[in-house]
Amino acid sequence: MLTFGSDELGQSLLYIGIGLAVIALIVAVVVWNSRRRGSRTVALDAALTLSAWWILLSAVGAVIVIAKAFTVDWAELHGETNVWVAWPADLPCSEFGDSATTMLTCSGSSLADFTVGNASLGLRLLAAAAQLSTLALTTMPAVILAVICFHTLRGRVFSRTVTRALVGGAIAVLVFGVAADLLGGIAATAGLREVFPPDSEWYPSAYQLTITPLPFGAALALVALAAVFRQGSRLEQDRARLQEETERLQKDTEGLV
Repeated sequence: MLTFGSDELGQSLLYIGIGLAVIALIVAVVVWNSRRRGSRTVALDAALTLSAWWILLSAVGAVIVIAKAFTVDWAELHGETNVWVAWPADLPCSEFGDSATTMLTCSGSSLADFTVGNASLGLRLLAAAAQLSTLALTTMPAVILAVICFHTLRGRVFSRTVTRALVGGAIAVLVFGVAADLLGGIAATAGLREVFPPDSEWYPSAYQLTITPLPFGAALALVALAAVFRQGSRLEQDRARLQEETERLQKDTEGLV
């Protein structure tokens, strides 16, 4: 994720452009290296290299998340809670429809992103589990892409390994996606309950849990793609058998002649 802030829109866009340019430069270097080696599969080489780096960085991130859970006394929490935080009283706003001029409509938001200091080990581990689930979910596209590119470069694009990787990826996306949604909300509410006593107005009375449809849609897409690869594998096997049968018939014909 690229995030930059500035007083002016143009400067913010400039920072975003620089970030995108760095990414483009990395891709260009990978492509140039493939062409220099005379590769005829530049796109696949580049995709495999970048996905490998993506997986490596995610592995480093996972190690950092796990290490933080045992070495620091605070926990970063990201999840919906039913604790509602109203806007500050000195923020100019009006009730809906009460103003004839352009003004903010008074509102607020649920407490969703916060840090708990002196958190217990259990809370830190729960927060780490939520972060690891999110990290695993965002890394799965790189893992699947790496498997497809690796086997395609070796002439086994429709191998059973690719099909199994797609099915396994669908299961992983579904599991990690649901886990990330649930663990984020559970950890956030548990964090607030650890901070505030039950009689506090800030004590969350219930767990605000939400499951998004994205993991289900992504899993369905991967299963459909696995079916396509499985069909391609069957066609490839049928073609290989037909070729063997043709060669056998040719040999039998030559023997008769």
